[in-house]
Parts: sequence; C-alpha cells; structure tokens
Amino acid sequence: MEQVIKFGIGFVTGRPNVCKVINNTYERLINQFKDSDKKVELTIFILFDLGYQFTTRIDFYGIIPNVYKDIKVKYITPEDMEEEKKKLIGREILTKQETELFFGHGHAKGRNTLMYYAQKSGMDYLLFWDDDEYPVAVIKDEKTNELMWKEQDNIAMHLKYIEDADVTIGYHCGYISPIPYVELNKDIDEELFKDFIEGISNEAVSWESVKKKFKENGGITYADSKIANGEGAYVQKDEGKGNWVSGSTLCLNLKHLDKIPAFYNPEGARGEDTFFSVNLKNSKIVKVPVYHFHDGFLKYTSVVRQKYPKTLKKIKATDEEVEQRFLKASRGWIKYKPLLIYVTEQEHYKEKIKENYEKLEKSIPEINKLFGTDVFDTLLTDLKNYDKNVKKNYNEFISTNEIWNKLKNI
Repeated sequence: MEQVIKFGIGFVTGRPNVCKVINNTYERLINQFKDSDKKVELTIFILFDLGYQFTTRIDFYGIIPNVYKDIKVKYITPEDMEEEKKKLIGREILTKQETELFFGHGHAKGRNTLMYYAQKSGMDYLLFWDDDEYPVAVIKDEKTNELMWKEQDNIAMHLKYIEDADVTIGYHCGYISPIPYVELNKDIDEELFKDFIEGISNEAVSWESVKKKFKENGGITYADSKIANGEGAYVQKDEGKGNWVSGSTLCLNLKHLDKIPAFYNPEGARGEDTFFSVNLKNSKIVKVPVYHFHDGFLKYTSVVRQKYPKTLKKIKATDEEVEQRFLKASRGWIKYKPLLIYVTEQEHYKEKIKENYEKLEKSIPEINKLFGTDVFDTLLTDLKNYDKNVKKNYNEFISTNEIWNKLKNI
C-alpha cells in the first residue's frame, strides 16, 4: 500500500487576507506534486483571531469551494480550544493555568495551538506560513534593473529536505522589515537613527543589516537567482551566534517531536521565533532554497494573483499607516528585548538594559520628529515594564516548554 505523507500548512492569522492567499495559491500547491512519486495529502490549519482587526468569523470563511476538492481545511475555533482545554484539565494532564499559558491567540500561543492540533491530527510535517507572504521570488537584474518574478515550489522544496531534518527554514524577499526607508542625514540624523535601531535591535534586526538594505535597494530585499532556482541548501550551524529561525517558511518535522521546542513570547511582545530558536541547540536545521515574498505593508497584494509590478517602491515614513506599523513592530521588539538579553547574556543583563535605555532616550526625540508625533515615547515605558517583569517572563518561557513536553506523547 502506498504511503501517504500528511503535510500540514499552518496559518496563525488575524487578517482576512489569508483567504486571498489560499484561494490564489491552492492550484500551485497541488501542482507541486503532480509529477511526484510521493502521495502527499495537504491539510491547511487556520487559527483566526477576531480581536486583531475586529473582524467577524465570516471574514475567515471566504475560501472558495474548489480548494476543498484536493486540500483539507481545518479551522480551529474558540470553541474547539475551550473544549480541548477542558479535556486536558479533566484528564489531569494540564492545570487550568498551564492551558492558558500554552493555548490561545497571539504569536506564540497561536503557533503552539496549531502545532498541538497538527500533531493530534497525525501530520508528519507542519509548515508555518504568514498571511502577508506569497510563494514567489522577485529577482532584480543588476544591469537593467528589471524585475523578474519566479514562482516557488514552497511545499515541495521543504518536503525534499524535512524528511532528514528536524526543522527547515526558507528565505524571504520583498519588504522583510517594517522599518520604513529614510534618507540618512537628510530625513534623519544617522547617528541618532543608529542609536534607535541598536536600542530596539534583536537577533534579526541590526544596524548593519538595516543600513545595508537602505544603501543597496532602498530597504527592499531581492532574491538570489540561484536560491530562487532551488540551489544551495545547507545545514544551518550555530557558530556561537545562535541558530536563529523565523516564524514563517518554518517547517517542523512532527515525527521528531523530541527535537521540536515550544514557542513563547512575553504578553504583548514578539519574539516567538526567537525563544523557539533558543532551544534548537540539538536540532538539525536545514536552510532550504525557496522564497516567500513578504508584503510587510500589504502594498502588493496583487502579487498573489500573479499580477507582478515592474518596480517596487521604497516605503517611506510619510506613507499612510507606516507610522503605526513601525511603532507596533518597535513595541513588539522592545517588549521582548529584556528577556532576550536575560536568556543569552544574563551575566551582563543590567548593563545591557541600561545601555539600551540610554540609546532610546537619546534617539526617540529624533524618531518622533521624523513622524511628527510623540508616540514613540511609549518605548521607554515598555522597556521599563518588561525589564521589571523579566524573571516572571523567563519562568513562563521555561514552563511553556515543560507543558509542551507533557503534550508531545499523549
């Protein structure tokens, strides 16, 4: 009897855009296995959060009937979660407090919930996919500056490598960062902007990477043509800098659950992939040559419909809604900065936090001036509050993984 590979695709979402992504990519997903000798069964898991953009359930039920012909779709509703939590409490597997810490909405809890349901549904593998990403690479011709768009076999490429790995992670192109493009020393003082970026920086955001993106392509990341053509997979090594992965184009081998940690972020923060990565020291991670185009400002939703622009614009601070997007990202980052330092550099914790606070105190007035506002002052309050609660958050981080270990084999 032919073995069926059960492959899950997980969307933790608060935006109805997820329906457009699924409706416009499902044929491509199926076609990736048309000529394959493997029998692959796809299941899409959707965990929707109605509080994120004050949506209704109907907003997330816009998946067209054709999708259901070849792909299973599993919605995880609030009722599903409540029922599951009651079962786990009743069977004395978890306490009520533990279910509240592990299950729910938000960046980490949402991923944990999907991971649990995928495991429970018998999935072999689970690929996390964000609702503002499309399986296509954008390549810029260095001589002519023309853009070339290449569709990506995202599921097939992960499947090719995940069978012999614990975790696979793909690449992103497009608008990876929510940091808007600025002309250094024209729009903003470079030294002060550097202080700000270093103040909010983390394992994924550094001043060097931000400045390089500004100088080379106006804040846009273009795909490498070799990688977009499926060349160059490699085993990712720590080398003392951390074995970091991102939360999307992230595929987990659920047959190797002992090598798969839980996600965690402090309440209201980001960093779910960061604290997942911290516990990957003994896991085999393969960097897979496949791209997702990240439409971080939702300016190019036409890309998912194969309507490809001839140019990509710089996203500037003056653009509508950019201020709130950047503020939200900055707050999400600064709220997990104390825990990141505590986990990775505990012996230097106090001096690092003090240094961060001073950089922000000095640079925030310049950021406020750039946007013509004073809202970025809140970052100083955020840093103080999350510094004060760092030990509580650290204990929750440890507890979340202990809970996941209880759930792995039930």
